[in-house]
Amino acid sequence: MTIRLRTLRSAVLATAGLLVLESCSVNPATGQRQLAMMSEAQEVETGRQADREISAAYGLYDDPELQAYVERVGLAIARQTERPNLPWQIRVVDDPVVNAFALPGGFLYVTRGILGHFNSEAELASVLGHEIGHVTGRHSVEQMSKAQLASVGFGVAMIASEGMRRFGDLAQLGLNLLFLKFSRTHEKEADDLGLRYLVNAGYDPRPMLDVFTTLDRVSAAAGAGRLPNWLSTHPNPEDRGRRLAAQIAQLPAERQTTGRVERDPYLRRLEGLVFGENPRDGFFVENRFYHPEMAFQLTMPAGWQQENQRQAVISLRPENDAAVILTLAAEGSPQEAARAFFSQQGIERGNAWRTNFHHFRTAPAVDAAGQAQQQLRGIVGFVSHQGRVLRLLGMSVAERWPQAERELAAALASFGPLTDRRYLDVQPARIRLVALDRPTTLAELARREGATADLQQLAILNGIAPETPLAAGRLVKLVHGGELPGGARPAGSR
Repeated sequence: MTIRLRTLRSAVLATAGLLVLESCSVNPATGQRQLAMMSEAQEVETGRQADREISAAYGLYDDPELQAYVERVGLAIARQTERPNLPWQIRVVDDPVVNAFALPGGFLYVTRGILGHFNSEAELASVLGHEIGHVTGRHSVEQMSKAQLASVGFGVAMIASEGMRRFGDLAQLGLNLLFLKFSRTHEKEADDLGLRYLVNAGYDPRPMLDVFTTLDRVSAAAGAGRLPNWLSTHPNPEDRGRRLAAQIAQLPAERQTTGRVERDPYLRRLEGLVFGENPRDGFFVENRFYHPEMAFQLTMPAGWQQENQRQAVISLRPENDAAVILTLAAEGSPQEAARAFFSQQGIERGNAWRTNFHHFRTAPAVDAAGQAQQQLRGIVGFVSHQGRVLRLLGMSVAERWPQAERELAAALASFGPLTDRRYLDVQPARIRLVALDRPTTLAELARREGATADLQQLAILNGIAPETPLAAGRLVKLVHGGELPGGARPAGSR
């Protein structure tokens, strides 16, 4: 059966057109027509499922009072919106990267990293208002609907064309990436809605502009992290701040200047907040990894790229053809974990390497396009440690195995308990507040108080220039502690 391209194109467009007609509605928050192929119940369930994954992947910051405070601020803003009855949840994620993001259905997150860079409750409220605007604007729903619509049209082509079917997986991946980020229109809408909600909740809107300045400085100074920074996930056109400043200038005078800022009360809530990477979650000294909380150590191959994530410690050969990966196993014993690992399709058990460690290889396989995949060889082992089961995995592509086996085996064999108090007792850097008893400069204050962050970091944290004079009575954020033994670098750093 032959289908002409014109007929196929007509079928795709007709299918897409019917779906668009049935799925467009006017969003009450923006007043604009919007593509939404998802009910509110589906939206909430999508967000709830993703919320579980976010909480597991990054973890929540262990400070119930701070969690409750941030949620109170967020809920007060959410009540000003067109969707007050969503099951709003606002959480603080235990991640040092400066970021905030929202999931469909009213699930919002701010990192402890971004909280440390705010200098008032109004600044926190402005970012929460922006993220709430993404939810009330149903921007994620619209993006997913576009992806779904494109996928339906693409599916018609797939059924009709054998040639298209061969490249299906690759094209679908491209569609997913295409619709991953919010558009500039969405960001503009979220800014506008956030400003509206911020003012309606009784806040001074001017700190919203200070946030852009601070986060732009953070973005310029920051290295890579586990989460992208806020400005990288929220495109910042050059006129964004000017446009908002113009909107603020058009507000009634009393709304421009009499709203709440809550600078000092907010800052006092940051006392003791963990700053930067937390070495309690693990850190490297050169290629040796120490985990104080779980009291183990492991030596990775020298010269490999190292990364410590919440759920895995990874060492990757620069050529990306071999890796060591340490994770927690879900099973209750090494034996059960080994059975679960080797019950996976395509994994062949080899000879025993040592107790609870076995060689393995992956079976030959082809991908969706019929291309042969590279075979892997490796060693996997399961260790019971402090009531938990750890999985230690060393693997490489099959042709690299003769050269990689010795390095991988040495890394796995190096696993052992950590008993040295120098490494067991390390503590993270924390934010400390100082109320100035006399005028000074930030540089002088940092020297006098023994701050462990550099002057540029402290200036960004406080939303000032390094040379700004500081008046008596001002609360200033400093960073204390966080020193690590042996020239260590923080976990996750590169």
